[in-house]
Formats: sequence, C-alpha cells, structure tokens
Amino acid sequence: MLSQRALAYLNEVIRRGSLRRAAAHIHVDASAISRQLKALEEEVGVLLCERHGSGMRATEAGRLLIQHYHAQRTSEEAVISQLMAIQEMARGEVRIAVGEGFVADLIAAPLEAFMSRFSGINVEIRMAGVNEAMTLVKEMEVDLALLYAPPVDPQIHCHVETRQPLDLIVPPGHTLSRLSRAATLKDIEQWPLALMDNPFGMRQMVNMVAHQERRYLKARLHTNSVAVLKNFVRSGIGVTFMPELTVADEISRQEIIALPMSYPVMSGARAQIVSLEGRKLTVAATTCVEHLRQGMRFFSSDAPRLVS
Repeated sequence: MLSQRALAYLNEVIRRGSLRRAAAHIHVDASAISRQLKALEEEVGVLLCERHGSGMRATEAGRLLIQHYHAQRTSEEAVISQLMAIQEMARGEVRIAVGEGFVADLIAAPLEAFMSRFSGINVEIRMAGVNEAMTLVKEMEVDLALLYAPPVDPQIHCHVETRQPLDLIVPPGHTLSRLSRAATLKDIEQWPLALMDNPFGMRQMVNMVAHQERRYLKARLHTNSVAVLKNFVRSGIGVTFMPELTVADEISRQEIIALPMSYPVMSGARAQIVSLEGRKLTVAATTCVEHLRQGMRFFSSDAPRLVS
C-alpha cells in the first residue's frame, strides 16, 4: 500500500512549488520529505516530480498519484460524515464559494435556516467571481460554488440550474424604461454605464454580446461590487446589467427597474450550484445543496418574470 505520508508530502511539494516551502508550511524537515518522496518513487518505479525554472512540478505519474491522494481523502471524509449521520450526530463543514450577486438571497433566510436546523455543521463562505470560484472548486478549496453564467467545463458538475436572464437595470422614470421592446446595446450607448470587472460572469456575458454585435462599450465605472452597481443606478447616475433577483428588493421598493435585453445569450443566462466532477460530497455538503435548492429564490425556480 502506498504511504499516505509520502503522498501527502508529494501533494504539498507540488502545491507549494518546492521542498523548502512545503517543509516550512507543514513544519517538517526538508530532508525527511525528500527521503519519503525518493522511497515513493522507488516503490512505483517512476519519477514523480521534476525541477523547472519556476520550481517543482509533477510528472504525469505524479499528477496521477496526487489525484489518487485527493480522491482517498474525499472518500474518507464522505464515509466518516455518513457514519456520523447514521449515528444522528450530523457534524462537519461545508465550504461554499459565492458571487456577491447571490449574497442577499443566501443570507435572507436559507443560510440561517440551514445553520439552525443543522447546528453541528459549520459553514465557510468565500466571496469569489465565477473564474475564481471554479478554480476553488477544482482545487478542492471549497465543496460547492454558486455560479452565475459560468463557462462550460467538463471538470464541473452541476447539481442545480435555473434560468436567470441578465437584464438591463435602470432608475425609475428613465427614458429606456419606456421602450416597448427588449433593449439593445445600441439603446444604451448614450447613457453612463457601470460594469462588473472581467472575472465575473455578468461581465463576461456582456463582453460576449458586445463582441458578437461588434459594439464597444465604454463604461464610466468599473467595480467588483454589486452594491456599488446598485447605488450607481439607484442614484440616477446611469445604467448597468444584473439578474432580476439580485435587485429584487430594490425593484419591490420601486428604486430600480429591470428591463429585458434582446439577446438570446443574455436571456438564457443560468445560475448553478456546482461541485467538482467525480468528487463524492459529504453528507453535510449534499444536505446543503438540497437546502439551497429549496430555500434560495435563485435556485428554487427560474427568474420571477419567467414564471409569473
């Protein structure tokens, strides 16, 4: 049987990029790590890592063993969690990467209800744009991610998906609110525009449509904050793009109006709850998926105007 200690050391060396940094991180002498890796290579009969200019990199065999190591750890966590659930001692941790656009819906009630019902399960929330969230899932830094308009990726498994169009958001009484049709990019050219930064799904979708329509969008404001976008529109400065549910409270208070866009890419945007393809989730994470599916407006059904 392969040494779990050696596999753990291999994982740390590749993750940190060098023996020295791995040793410092896990507080083990570098020579001890080196001996374990050498013994593991002798056992499997193939080189597992090699030195490059930027540090240590895994060979194909090394990557295979690291994947095996993570799969073992994940499987063990899942089994332990299931045993604890059988003993009616549901305990554990759920780590979730969340885009800011989901936060109001998540915090409104579902998260509180989940933590009250499952008092033994701790929850870690990490704010991230769609690109970073997908990377966190792939690197097993989080169990789940809530994504808006993510690119197709075979390494990502979708548990829940709903249609949440990307709308044009304008202040009440704005000239564009009187359009009798879906808005186009040409319609907004004369108005001050605010956009999310490039790592976010909303911005990537806008960029895609602008490229297809061969239109240059000159934004007056760039930000990584949904709250800033809301205030930009609410104050009457200009317009932006967001899903209807992200501004549902502001719409109900008549502070903001959401207008449909005429592009299939934007009207077909999806919200998803995802995890790593092939990774067996713990009981805590699986329970959390079902709880969010039922409790979050983003995931219980399609956008309000599509089901009204």
